[in-house]
Amino acid sequence: MLTSISCREEATDSVGCSVQKHHRIMLGLRSVAARSSSRILTTRCLAAMSTSTSNPSSPIVELRQYQLHPAAAATYTKNTIQSSDLRKNLPLAFFGFPETGSIALNTAVHLYHYPEGTRQRKDERAALAKKDEWKQYLGGVKECMMQQKSEIFVEAGLVQDFEQVTGLEYWIKNDGSINSGGESIVELRKYQLKLGYDTVPNFLKLYAQALPSKLNAIGTHPTTQLVTILVSDVGSLNTVYEVWKHGGESSCGMEAMEQSRQASRGAKEWRTGIAEIAKLATSFDTSVLKPAAFSPLQ
Repeated sequence: MLTSISCREEATDSVGCSVQKHHRIMLGLRSVAARSSSRILTTRCLAAMSTSTSNPSSPIVELRQYQLHPAAAATYTKNTIQSSDLRKNLPLAFFGFPETGSIALNTAVHLYHYPEGTRQRKDERAALAKKDEWKQYLGGVKECMMQQKSEIFVEAGLVQDFEQVTGLEYWIKNDGSINSGGESIVELRKYQLKLGYDTVPNFLKLYAQALPSKLNAIGTHPTTQLVTILVSDVGSLNTVYEVWKHGGESSCGMEAMEQSRQASRGAKEWRTGIAEIAKLATSFDTSVLKPAAFSPLQ
């Protein structure tokens, strides 16, 4: 009898040890799965916020700035307008000149959107360079330029998240130069951020959270529109541009911009967001540009 009881106790202990062992194994598997899931989530978040163009077919935006000699600015502008159809062999989104702000006067500012990335840029610029008409145009304007600058940007992912934000490609497909002649302006708002891998993702997170209140602020001028958000990839890094358009055929762009600025100051979430964004930035400046008659973005 004692032997039987002892055997049953040993069996029970064996089962108990087996259950405990199984429980420990399951906890271990769940812990591994949790860590793995966390790593996957982190990787996905970083990928979503990444602005790298390591893939040569990823869309890019090129910002080119040509500083002109004041005495030759009129000649450059005349020749460029006459040859504007040639320039549109490239995916031109905007071409204009500053009226006021941080960009030096007599600077030709142009934006190109290459949906197929750096390879498309290389191929299309090479093809244009072979055209006799383009060579002739360059021969007439090279002496007008004192300095040329090119930087590569990518459009932030949040551009796709807001219906009110068109993106640059929209203006290439819906060329506004057909109806040019109004008083519209394009505003470039530049944020130079602190160094660090997390700075740009943190900026974009704060910006996306605050943006709806600015876009829907009471009193915003009906012509004011956020075109895109650009993040630097080649050039001065950790640079972010907002591109806004204001005004139209019957509305003064400067007046529309000022009205919309005043309205945004009453948007509580926007003011809160900008206060946090300011902690990430080293400088902030703006420029007002007048679109050329052939610029798709007007």
